[in-house]
Amino acid sequence: MENENSWDWEEEKRIEKLRILIGEKPNSKRREDASVLHTYLEMAGDAILERMYPFVDWKGTGYTVPAKYESIQMKIATYLLNKRGAEGQVQHIENGIHRNYGDADIPESMLAGIAPFIGVPK
Repeated sequence: MENENSWDWEEEKRIEKLRILIGEKPNSKRREDASVLHTYLEMAGDAILERMYPFVDWKGTGYTVPAKYESIQMKIATYLLNKRGAEGQVQHIENGIHRNYGDADIPESMLAGIAPFIGVPK
C-alpha cells in the first residue's frame, strides 16, 4: 500500500469479512472505523509472520501473510477485537459468565498450525 488511506479491493473485502465476524451490521449506527480494523488485521498478520520467520527481521521487507493463513489472520484479528477493553483481565464473573485471561497475548492454540520457515543461514 502506498499510504494508509489507500485501500485496495482485497483489503476492503477482508475488512468487510472482519466486520461480519465481529457481529457488525451493515446499517449499524456505530460502525468500526476501517483504519482500526486494518490495524487489527496488521497485528494479526505480524503475529503470523513472527511465528513463520522467528529469526528474520521481516518488517519492512515486503513479507506478507500467505493465502493459506488468511483465515487464521481473520480469527486472530476477531479475537483481539473482541477482547478489546479486557486485555490481560485476570478474572471477571458476572451473571454466571466467567472470564479469566492469563495474559493479553494471542493464545498459543491459534498459532499452533503455523509452520515456521526453516532455512540455511547465508
